Amino acid sequence: MVRGAAGLPAARRAPMSFLWTWVGAGLGLALGHNLAALVLGALIGWTVDTARHQQRRLRAQRQFVAPLFAVLGALAKSDGRVTQAEIDAAERMMQRFGLDAMQRGEAIARFNAGKQPGFSLGPALLELRRTCAGQPQLAYAVLDVLAEVAYAEGSASSAKFQLLQQAAHALGFSDMHLLALLMMRGHATPQGASGAWQQGWDARPGAGNGHARPPRPSGPDPYAVLGVGRGDDDASIKRAYRKLISQYHPDRLGDLPEELRRRAERRASEINTAWEAIKAERGIV
Repeated sequence: MVRGAAGLPAARRAPMSFLWTWVGAGLGLALGHNLAALVLGALIGWTVDTARHQQRRLRAQRQFVAPLFAVLGALAKSDGRVTQAEIDAAERMMQRFGLDAMQRGEAIARFNAGKQPGFSLGPALLELRRTCAGQPQLAYAVLDVLAEVAYAEGSASSAKFQLLQQAAHALGFSDMHLLALLMMRGHATPQGASGAWQQGWDARPGAGNGHARPPRPSGPDPYAVLGVGRGDDDASIKRAYRKLISQYHPDRLGDLPEELRRRAERRASEINTAWEAIKAERGIV
């Protein structure tokens, strides 16, 4: 089995159905009663299957491209101006997603719509939430994209951070999960978000249960990465790890752009790294 750098199985796309290939082969044999007719029928059926598979991939991409770039536009404009760095970041996302001309035009239109003063963020976030429903690894990859654009200039204003929080909540993530993601990416929370940081830190499972709170880590806290508290027992942490690694496996993404697959794979690697760090700290075998 081919494996990635983190020791994870290489991400696989959802398999193409060969239903019409078999149907075509059967019809060809039934009508022509020879090998040439069977092959011709199979070839026609394979062409149909390939076209249907491509259509499914395009539909899957359109489901998230439009709301995602609308939110990116709103995020870029949230502090009153859109910088060249943010435009460049959005452009990189279009390239990484491998958008065709039509999708690129739609992404640009939605990005520009998101920048407008009267833009309503709620429906776009709801659309993203529906698209990611039941796929936490996809939701996390989307949040990762939003964070990258929010920090395109190296730091994020309070307005951008607040919108990023709103998006995280809409996608089903707590402040703690968002802050863990930002730490893993080397981003600092803006000065005006100190209250949100405290809220996220105190909201950890196990916080306030009598266990001493350790100093805030300079890097990603492995307990925050797994969404557990230092006061939790080994069995609970192990269960949390197993649940997360099963949810965030990139193979479950289906026919989506390689960019989101790459981010999902990175998330799975971070979960494994956090688990290994906790095992070493606690002596778990």
